Amino acid sequence: MPITKSAKKAAKRSLVFQKRNNEFKLRMKMAIKKFLKSIDKAEKLGQEDLNKVYKFIDKCTKVGVIKKNTAARKKSRVAKAFAKQAK
Repeated sequence: MPITKSAKKAAKRSLVFQKRNNEFKLRMKMAIKKFLKSIDKAEKLGQEDLNKVYKFIDKCTKVGVIKKNTAARKKSRVAKAFAKQAK
């Protein structure tokens, strides 16, 4: 348990950031899953759909939820799946 006033504020702030980070992460994961499921169902997807997924990944990187390399890896995997579907 935090004792000092500043420690209490830090704990409170930590919970706010944790909640925000989890929301961003969840939105990103859901966007990726939805995109990959659409590919599995053999639906034709356009570049706009891929850009939406990229947007979520970039937003998470910008906010600091995931690191740059993780974002690049996720983008690469999604792009690879998209390219395979386009064939």
